[in-house]
Amino acid sequence: MLSQVYRCGFQPFSQHLLPWVQCTTVSRSHCIQPSVIRHVRSWSNIPFITVPLSRTHGKSFAHRGELKHAKRIVVKLGSAVVTRGDECGLALGRLASIVEQVSVLQNQGREMMLVTSGAVAFGKQRLRHEILLSQSVRQALHSGQNQLKEMAIPVLEARACAAAGQSGLMALYEAMFTQYSICAAQILVTNLDFHDEQKRRNLNGTLHELLRMNIVPIVNTNDAVVPPAEPNSDLQGVNVISVKDNDSLAARLAVEMKTDLLIVLSDVEGLFDSPPGSDDAKLIDIFYPGDQQSVTFGTKSRVGMGGMEAKVKAALWALQGGTSVVIANGTHPKVSGHVITDIVEGKKVGTFFSEVKPAGPTVEQQGEMARSGGRMLATLEPEQRAEIIHHLADLLTDQRDEILLANKKDLEEAEGRLAAPLLKRLSLSTSKLNSLAIGLRQIAASSQDSVGRVLRRTRIAKNLELEQVTVPIGVLLVIFESRPDCLPQVAALAIASGNGLLLKGGKEAAHSNRILHLLTQEALSIHGVKEAVQLVNTREEVEDLCRLDKMIDLIIPRGSSQLVRDIQKAAKGIPVMGHSEGICHMYVDSEASVDKVTRLVRDSKCEYPAACNALETLLIHRDLLRTPLFDQIIDMLRVEQVKIHAGPKFASYLTFSPSEVKSLRTEYGDLELCIEVVDNIQDAIDHIHKYGSSHTDVIVTENENTAEFFLQHVDSACVFWNASTRFSDGYRFGLGAEVGISTSRIHARGPVGLEGLLTTKWLLRGKDHVVSDFSEHGSLKYLHENLPVPQRNTN
Repeated sequence: MLSQVYRCGFQPFSQHLLPWVQCTTVSRSHCIQPSVIRHVRSWSNIPFITVPLSRTHGKSFAHRGELKHAKRIVVKLGSAVVTRGDECGLALGRLASIVEQVSVLQNQGREMMLVTSGAVAFGKQRLRHEILLSQSVRQALHSGQNQLKEMAIPVLEARACAAAGQSGLMALYEAMFTQYSICAAQILVTNLDFHDEQKRRNLNGTLHELLRMNIVPIVNTNDAVVPPAEPNSDLQGVNVISVKDNDSLAARLAVEMKTDLLIVLSDVEGLFDSPPGSDDAKLIDIFYPGDQQSVTFGTKSRVGMGGMEAKVKAALWALQGGTSVVIANGTHPKVSGHVITDIVEGKKVGTFFSEVKPAGPTVEQQGEMARSGGRMLATLEPEQRAEIIHHLADLLTDQRDEILLANKKDLEEAEGRLAAPLLKRLSLSTSKLNSLAIGLRQIAASSQDSVGRVLRRTRIAKNLELEQVTVPIGVLLVIFESRPDCLPQVAALAIASGNGLLLKGGKEAAHSNRILHLLTQEALSIHGVKEAVQLVNTREEVEDLCRLDKMIDLIIPRGSSQLVRDIQKAAKGIPVMGHSEGICHMYVDSEASVDKVTRLVRDSKCEYPAACNALETLLIHRDLLRTPLFDQIIDMLRVEQVKIHAGPKFASYLTFSPSEVKSLRTEYGDLELCIEVVDNIQDAIDHIHKYGSSHTDVIVTENENTAEFFLQHVDSACVFWNASTRFSDGYRFGLGAEVGISTSRIHARGPVGLEGLLTTKWLLRGKDHVVSDFSEHGSLKYLHENLPVPQRNTN
């Protein structure tokens, strides 16, 4: 049931209150006592979140990431957002979602204001209903017939529709905001209210008082009395803007109230470089003053007074007044439910207006450069790609001092902020650079016969031959943490496979990544493909990068399991190649060698515990408990200061045991290890399949039959016999390097080197062949003969 609509009569409003202001709430007490409002916010079903929102107004935000600090926000709802597709009535689902998002932000301590359309559409619906009802009654009286004929509805005047719909629109907002214990106030304005100084001061004072009391003002032009817009009336400098539609109203309101952010919701994703829907139209991520000369504006939306040109002009006017602006889509069913909160969180949604133009290209431009550069790279001769990689390997050693100096800066800045294992990953050394150079030369050698290699040849029919050949995947996005040595490795693999590459490194390695990327581009320049490898230096969030499905063909995360999971969740239509976790097992069989076990366990767990291929769970055959071999393992772990967690079975065998493990699916990434007891090899395999992550699993035994059974039955990317888990690595496998380790089953599995970055295409060569010739009564028959494949160069 809709709550009562009434005029607020409390004292703080008395000197500024306008006659057209209404306050809607559940009860009068919420409006009378501001303290009650604050109490309501604390027990609302929307959680109260404290965010640092204090900010001095006067200059707009330079980057999207700063929008999360916006304190005062205006949300403008266009007619296409508020109304249904038939332009007669409101889109209730969208409105409810918008109200929920505004309420969430209001309960975070922000000051929200709405500029809304919809009164005309709501009134049109009501008046049409009344006219139909009236006509049907009159027709029934005059004709005496029960059956009604089709009746024409007259064209309805917009101002009459607005007058009929305004109260219903506000009552609807009231009912929706009431669900979140939020009070809303209605304010109707005309252009004159901004030009009359006294009215302007009254309006300003009223709005400030409403915001002070945690009330959401809902502002609209008074369409029942507003005169038609003057044809030549437009933006006239910083201090004057003609309020001729809700776009200009929102901009004027935002500047008057010194708001931090204006969100303009329409029925398009944002501003495009050409009319939306045209073949070459591209969404503009960031728009700068002066760029409007390069934009072609389309027609207006199906409803409303302002088109995109009006929105851009209003947005630039607000930006000049110190308010940041985002134009976005408020009608798309997949994004409208979180579009407002996404914008405030700094996510890449719509078009962001900024006065600060970055020195370098945008990430979209970098993606285009990587695409075109990668295609040029793929057309080079194999010897030319190998030459680039060899040159990069030489630069890693020749420019060693400059690289280590940049790395030293990263280490100094990270000191005290990063844990010891991460600092070790971040650190570069002469030996690391030498190993990198060796690995790159291995990649160069293996690249001689990668792109364009013929995998299969088939004679379909006479003079009709088919080939399947290897080709690059396209553009790779590799996101990596801490490890700057990852950059030249991945770059070399991308060069060898002819792929364009976007690199997103962690900020903790910014200095190291910068110089390594410059050296990579220097190597690429020798054959004119410098732009094929791009380093993302802008403030792009990983989640935003994962949405570039039209530019990126494969995402490869290199980092923690949490990073991989986050990217897999955020990826929008882009395949992700990675491992969710590195829960590696080692099963010590009853016939294991005493001399081998401790060496293998020590190397697998202690050599580099932060690596994804480090041992996390040690499975012990029950016959080995209380034997010298078991004691040696425990003594070695104690010496290496490894913290032991007991599995449930292991704990049951001991009177005094280590702390029982909280979960058998734990990747510790540190000097911690779970020990569990199994009854036999099948028990070990079952445990691995239940709790493992299909990364790397090992058996230690002297029984060859037992080992082969384990190798064949364990379903993991890497399965070893009497070898450390740490061998699960592209360099150690002889691949030169790896872009990552994949635990998925599609395309590539295990350490992914050069071969994993290739896909295939089919080449068919014919002579005027058509399918109809092969029909039942045709003149040709299919042969499908396998032809010899050219021998692969293995040198």
